[in-house]
Amino acid sequence: MISKVFSARLRQLRKANNLTLEQVGQAIGMRKSSLSDIENCKQPISFDAAIRLADFFDVSIDFLLGRTDNPKSHKS
Repeated sequence: MISKVFSARLRQLRKANNLTLEQVGQAIGMRKSSLSDIENCKQPISFDAAIRLADFFDVSIDFLLGRTDNPKSHKS
C-alpha cells in the first residue's frame, strides 16, 4: 500500500503548482482516476510512475517517500 506521506506530498505538489489531476495524468501518462486513488491511499503506485512524478515535479523520490524534507536532495 502507498504511504500516507507519499500521497500527501503528491497532493501538496500538485496543488502548489495549480495543477489538476487530469493535467498531471496527461503529463506522466496516467489516468486521472488512478492519480486520485494514489492521492487517497487507495491504489499502490509503480516504481516507474513514482519516478515519472518525481521527474515531473523536479523532486527526489526520497522526498516523495518522506525520507527527506528537502525536495531537491537529488540536486548537486
